Amino acid sequence: MLLRDLKKYALLAERSERYGCPWIEYDEKVTAPMLLLLRLDLERLKKELWFPRSVDGGRAVVIACEPTPEVAERVKKELGVTGVDFFVTLPWDMVRIIEHNQDLNPAFPPPAGRTPLAKVRTYLAGRRSLFAHYRTLLAKSRTGLAFIRTGISFISIALLFIRVFGTGFLLFLEAPLLVVGCIMAFDGAKWYMGARKIHDLLPSCVGTEATGGTTVLQARGENGGMVFPRSASVTGAAELRNNWTSMSPVMRRRFLASDRTDFAEERTVLACYRTRMAKARTGLAFVRTGLSFVSLGFGLIRQFHVSLWISFDLSLIAIGALMVGEGFLWYSSGRQAGVEGYATALTRNMMKSIWDLTFPHPHNQPIPAVQPVPLPVRGSHLPGIWATTGVALERTVLAERRNVMARLRTVMACSRTGLAFVRTGLSIFMIGTAFTLYFHDGGLGWAVFDTLMLVGGLLLVADGLYWCLPAERYRRQFPYCFGDIEFAIPYYGTPARYWRKVVFSHE
Repeated sequence: MLLRDLKKYALLAERSERYGCPWIEYDEKVTAPMLLLLRLDLERLKKELWFPRSVDGGRAVVIACEPTPEVAERVKKELGVTGVDFFVTLPWDMVRIIEHNQDLNPAFPPPAGRTPLAKVRTYLAGRRSLFAHYRTLLAKSRTGLAFIRTGISFISIALLFIRVFGTGFLLFLEAPLLVVGCIMAFDGAKWYMGARKIHDLLPSCVGTEATGGTTVLQARGENGGMVFPRSASVTGAAELRNNWTSMSPVMRRRFLASDRTDFAEERTVLACYRTRMAKARTGLAFVRTGLSFVSLGFGLIRQFHVSLWISFDLSLIAIGALMVGEGFLWYSSGRQAGVEGYATALTRNMMKSIWDLTFPHPHNQPIPAVQPVPLPVRGSHLPGIWATTGVALERTVLAERRNVMARLRTVMACSRTGLAFVRTGLSIFMIGTAFTLYFHDGGLGWAVFDTLMLVGGLLLVADGLYWCLPAERYRRQFPYCFGDIEFAIPYYGTPARYWRKVVFSHE
């Protein structure tokens, strides 16, 4: 037995003799009923240094550091009992008993309990679901814009036939094309307007920096919304984390719960970036739709010059110009999200993994001043509480894997957004090319306009390729897309090589 343990037991024996009651030390088995704890302010009990272990038949069993008559009267009033049976303990053991019943590691604030952390993860999951809802609306909007472009194609063909051939025997073809085009354009506009309403609803993609459990992520309502601040650094938390093998299973599970909460925050921030990039792609689809209007209007003017249709042609150009302008407004914020999302994915992949934090390599770690206490586990033991900790570790490892795949999805979203840049740039470039080749004698003004279209289109294409090529290299490093998925079914009472496996086939 160590000298410090002898001194501790001597102090406990002295207090027990002084107050005439048995002593007790901190142990994870020292708990109280949850319904009893819900009635009490445990933070206040830390200052008053007493803790109720049970209440039965009008009597309470209470642990206290100073079981005086004044404390007994306070307990009777607080718990509504007529008698108190005391156990005595030391102040640091008392704080640990209360913290353990709060589900806290030493010196951690109340939000570090597994239940408050689970609450934070639930809020974050709700925000990710909201982002998924927004992305679905934006995808629906892009589909509606495709309807509009298709309808414009029908309308332009019908109007071209009317202006070239008149309304003679071809009316049986011109009228259906015009009607179908109008219906498709109107239907697509309805789809788009649903997504237009969320333009200003997206929150900023701001997250905190994961610290390996030395700070705590919290959820707090503010201005009608939910914010997720991080606590100050907890004194002694880093040293406690570094001595992983000395921690009890419950203490390990608390750190793992904090890790899963940090992973959930990262996934939420990445989902926000992907939503903003989806918004940018919708804006670029809006640009392409507006370009359809503009090119149709300019094409009709340059082909037929000033005519009775001039008001209609100018209206097409005006509407298209407004759509192009608004689309590029959506594009700017989405492009910034793409830059930040790509940088975040690369940065987080270079950070330590859960394995580095949980089972650090010995040669990377300094020799601790206090050697770890050997774990009281033998191969003959049943899984029990160690299996529960193993399952918590398994959930945390799976959470980290989801984060790796979320980073991959974010980079792929950057690539898709880059391809949207390429498509939009090609649309602008092809319109400029068509005007240059077909209307080559339009004068200086039209020549400048055509050149701007060509140069602007090429710049967008170059920007899109700048996004796509790095994403392709990144994708090859993470070949997650394969046909069958195999999962091991953990049973921590046996070696991993004996675990059964289940395979989910894509068929």
